[in-house]
Amino acid sequence: MTVHHIVPPYLLEHLEQTTDDPNLRARYRQSLQHDAVFRARPSATQRQDAAPLQDEGPTQGPRRVVHDAEHGTSLPGTVVRAEGDPATTDLTVNQAYDGTGATWAMFQESFGRDSIDGAGLPLSSTVHFDRGYANAFWDGTQMVFGDGDGEIFGDFTRSIDVTGHELTHGVTQYTANLAYEGQSGALNESISDVFGSLAKQHHRGQSAADADWLIGADIFRPGVSGVALRSLKAPGTAYDDPRLGRDPQPAHMSGYVETTADHGGVHINSGIPNHAFYLVATALGGNAYGDAGRIWYDTLTSGELSETATFIDFAQATLATAESLFGADSPQVSAVATAWTEVGVLQSDSSEPSQPSEPSERSERSQPSGSAESVELMRAAKTALSTATPPRPPASMPPTPDQPAEPAEPDPATADPDTPAKDSHPETSASGSD
Repeated sequence: MTVHHIVPPYLLEHLEQTTDDPNLRARYRQSLQHDAVFRARPSATQRQDAAPLQDEGPTQGPRRVVHDAEHGTSLPGTVVRAEGDPATTDLTVNQAYDGTGATWAMFQESFGRDSIDGAGLPLSSTVHFDRGYANAFWDGTQMVFGDGDGEIFGDFTRSIDVTGHELTHGVTQYTANLAYEGQSGALNESISDVFGSLAKQHHRGQSAADADWLIGADIFRPGVSGVALRSLKAPGTAYDDPRLGRDPQPAHMSGYVETTADHGGVHINSGIPNHAFYLVATALGGNAYGDAGRIWYDTLTSGELSETATFIDFAQATLATAESLFGADSPQVSAVATAWTEVGVLQSDSSEPSQPSEPSERSERSQPSGSAESVELMRAAKTALSTATPPRPPASMPPTPDQPAEPAEPDPATADPDTPAKDSHPETSASGSD
């Protein structure tokens, strides 16, 4: 079964390799071991036919139930709050209850979808999973939240966008069921980031212009140099911390990372479609869970998207959806075409893929410098490389208004082999590191 975690495995591996605290190292290792066990379990569900989406009569509202694992690992745990129960004295329980409710409300009020399966599936959550568990995940049937390691990560129920992200994996499971590998896996992650952000924006009543476009904005502990796990507005800028390294996400296909780690870099390359959605939403203005969200949602639930869809497939599908909803000459179609062009997935005529069209034909060594730095972070998690100096941000990405430009440095993938490298990291083959 594919279990979807909000914190990618390479980041926990990186922390385990670099921390000097044996207690923290043990917590990261234990978190990774739990993750591996859940991934090895038999699949709880198979692909479902698309459930009725809207106009199926009044819904009964969300059906939430929150369990407490009491720092154990048996799921689901003891029921501590069910639908309609008053708030408890445990803030974590209440945050899990509220976050699942906010996600349900966004899908129902914006898209007419009743719960994850479109047919009123109960929303089950478990809090206080294990001790120091530094992650949260969707296991195919329910949400599970850790309390964090106390050093880098805090309570994972604090961020509505984290809850929305994980529950959206369930929506994808019941609809397009995108394969969790390579570009289709990165789309799976991106769709969860998009609707996780929309759940928060809907809950706060924010416009696209007012939203922070961050995923996991509230889970870092004080002292961490970062604002979130990921940024749809500016992929590659969410964190820059000596312990975490730098956010390795690209915002453009020129920075696409070809790797076998993390199911083919699903948590890294998702930055490209993430940024495409941000560009569409901000170009259209108003609420992102309006026209932009409708285009993405209808594409996901159309029943026509291949389980192995590529970025190009999804881009062209969103264009077709926008045209069907709003007309060929609409601002919505123009915004979608422009966005996918700006991130390098489509060419300027909006109908042909950019070249090269098959990133899988490229090796890690042939990537632009931005990709090489992303791979550097993943290699550091797999090897004993020195990580005191975080990876450099992708050179192909323009600086954001809040981020000054840095001087360009030679690309290690194209440097003269007779010239000593500026960094002393030993070279590792892709097959050995991933």
